Amino acid sequence: MPQQHRVFLARFKLAIQDPDVPSPRWHTTLFVETEEDGAGYIHEVNGDIISPQGMKYLPTFQSAPETSEPFFSKELLGFTASPHLEPWRALLESVPAPHQQKAFNIATMRTEPFKTLVPLTFYAAGKERRPLIKCTEWTLDRAIPALKEAGLINESHTESVC
Repeated sequence: MPQQHRVFLARFKLAIQDPDVPSPRWHTTLFVETEEDGAGYIHEVNGDIISPQGMKYLPTFQSAPETSEPFFSKELLGFTASPHLEPWRALLESVPAPHQQKAFNIATMRTEPFKTLVPLTFYAAGKERRPLIKCTEWTLDRAIPALKEAGLINESHTESVC
């Protein structure tokens, strides 16, 4: 039976909170612990929702999340088979990353969520806005369900864990 690795939901403090999103917020990622010293792979979307390219999925190898200055929390989600990187990369690259959702509004002189990009139309004052999709929503609402559905995150394991 293949070896399994622990999968965590890892959150990191943000330098600046987004005024258009309820606070507090954290940079929310998935962390697969692949090494005995706690190191492993962060699976995340990075970038912003203001630039035309939006956010992008990026897996990176790093030391244990707890050793990072902005570390906030880590929660065990389950386990994944080893090696995990290629199956996870293939799946998560197919999960749509958050696109551009904000632009500079010259009428209000601030960057704010828009209703449509082409043509660029902003919400009227007091009108209900659709929720912004950022790293937290991508991780919780898109990536984790896709990984579980594909059988890449299991809640139990049968062999020793790294």
